Amino acid sequence: MVCLARTLLHKTRVLILNEATAAVDMETDDLIQQTIRREFSDCTILTIVHRLKTIMDYDRVMMLDKGLIVEFDKPETLLQNH
Repeated sequence: MVCLARTLLHKTRVLILNEATAAVDMETDDLIQQTIRREFSDCTILTIVHRLKTIMDYDRVMMLDKGLIVEFDKPETLLQNH
């Protein structure tokens, strides 16, 4: 969270997050995601997540398996695949 706050102050153009909200409850996750969407709307955001809800409004999702790309599409398209 400290790194995210520092990034807010420096106005970065690329934001890289690695499980940034994994240790928080869903309500806090929602608040953090709202802040990210609002404050970094003009940035490229690369995010590593396990909660799909966190990235449902992202443009593209890349799913990896053992370092290989197995899927790459819009989140809603990927959710339709079993």
